[in-house]
Amino acid sequence: MPDEVPNELPHHTWFLDKHKFIETNATLLLVLSFLVVTVGGIVEIAPLFYLQNTIEKVEGVRPYSPLELTGREVYIREGCYVCHSQMIRPMRDEVERYGHYSLAAESMYDHPFQWGSKRTGPDLARVGGRYSDDWHLDHLRDPQSVVPESVMPKYGFLENTIIEGEYVQELMETHQFVGVPYTEEMIVNASADFRAQADPDSDYDGMLERYPGAQVRNFDRQPGISEADALIAYLQMLGTLVDFSTFTPDASR
Repeated sequence: MPDEVPNELPHHTWFLDKHKFIETNATLLLVLSFLVVTVGGIVEIAPLFYLQNTIEKVEGVRPYSPLELTGREVYIREGCYVCHSQMIRPMRDEVERYGHYSLAAESMYDHPFQWGSKRTGPDLARVGGRYSDDWHLDHLRDPQSVVPESVMPKYGFLENTIIEGEYVQELMETHQFVGVPYTEEMIVNASADFRAQADPDSDYDGMLERYPGAQVRNFDRQPGISEADALIAYLQMLGTLVDFSTFTPDASR
């Protein structure tokens, strides 16, 4: 006859039996869950108090110029982030399609950041310089004329909305308040720099000193500064500030 099964419970059965006791005791489960979350939170958060900066500084990254910042406000207002992300993940298919993976430093002056969570349209983190201003104008006027399968609505009205930049100084002061390193010189010259970037005939040398790499031209090819000017200036800047041919990650971090 086969040997009788011993009365002793195997180790894993004993463990499951104890775990069942915890799951059926609401008070004990709550206390233990609180302890686990507390310990996990301390492990995640405590080291941050000993770091001067959690973002690796990257050469080339600067605050937005007044015109670019205004364009970013238009971008947010129109909900562009709902269909377009601005975060390239470090995966082969993403890097091959969009370019170098996104760096935290590229979003360090974004309030709020525009990483997004959905891509109805392509990622825009590296869109700067990929298309001409005329392409962007056609895309805003009639998206299907350049991308037939696009479901993007028309934004031709942006060309007809003239902006004077009378509030750009207050906008920059608000961003300065939340940590963007706009200097007093930048704040004082906000309106002048706003107009200079959209006028290639202006005296824009000072603006370029304050915002290296800013692109100066009449983006919408029309008199006056329109919301299309500002939005295209913002789009044409995205992904152009960092020279990735010379970028080397800091391996010590």
